[in-house]
Amino acid sequence: MRSGLTLLPVGGAPAAGLTDALTSAAGYALSEKADATRRAYRADIRHFSTWCEAVGAIALPATPATVAAYLAALADLRLKVSTISRRAAAIAYAHKLASFEPPINESVKAVMRGIRRKLGTAQKGKAPATAAVVAKLVKHIPDDLSGKRDKALILIGFAAALRRSELVALTLADVERTPDGIVLHIRQSKTDQDGQGDQIAVPNGRKLKPVEALDVWLEAAAITQGPIFRRVMKGGLLGHALTTQSVALIVKRWCRAARVDPTLFSGHSLRAGFVTSALEDGADLFKVMDVTRNREVKTLKAYDRRAKAFRDHAGKGFL
Repeated sequence: MRSGLTLLPVGGAPAAGLTDALTSAAGYALSEKADATRRAYRADIRHFSTWCEAVGAIALPATPATVAAYLAALADLRLKVSTISRRAAAIAYAHKLASFEPPINESVKAVMRGIRRKLGTAQKGKAPATAAVVAKLVKHIPDDLSGKRDKALILIGFAAALRRSELVALTLADVERTPDGIVLHIRQSKTDQDGQGDQIAVPNGRKLKPVEALDVWLEAAAITQGPIFRRVMKGGLLGHALTTQSVALIVKRWCRAARVDPTLFSGHSLRAGFVTSALEDGADLFKVMDVTRNREVKTLKAYDRRAKAFRDHAGKGFL
């Protein structure tokens, strides 16, 4: 299984003239998944295939016993439960695309339940970069070209509660100007796989002033079209659009400069920080969802609990 995710008919090789159509169909099928999910699934299937070759098992179609043994081997290596669950999902998805019955029967599900029970499923999320943290970070960013970019990236990422992929995908054409701020047009996101698009209002602001920071960067970099957040090379030349990993590295870099533990924060911390700050400030949960574009209230419940953790605490009067 060379590519990891292919679409093949049951019963042997495709008929003459059908190969291109099947390849095209596989491409459309994969398009229902987010880019990050596709990359993860491909890596997961490659890992499963390599493991199968090492133990002399067949990867496609795999038997439930093979999948159960593979998942148990991952658990023995103390991989995260979330990683093991995703690999099981990738295996099932690859079988569906290949028109095989997914090898996830009750025995495999029992193995997964045992793994969850033994290893635990608590999420070790990164800390939210709240408004106070963001303000601290940007104070340490210098006023050179890279600094202007990093300041704009952090403030826009925070103010619009953007995912890393959404932040680096922004182009100048996605920015709509209004007297009160800007409206960002998000062409596609994790919760909008059909590409219908979303709009996020970013106020000018009176404290952090995210729109001003963006304008300073755009003017200094002389960006008139194309990607907004790009690499800055020697001599001030601009390169390609930043990657999602670049966002995390930039956040961590300025955490170190501000003497904030960088291991606690990631690129997602900007989005989480907006949610936490908004809820701490008393914002309505549904108003927050307008910005984050989460479809279900329960997704933000954890942030809500954190924001209210010390408000009217049971021990407030005697601790």
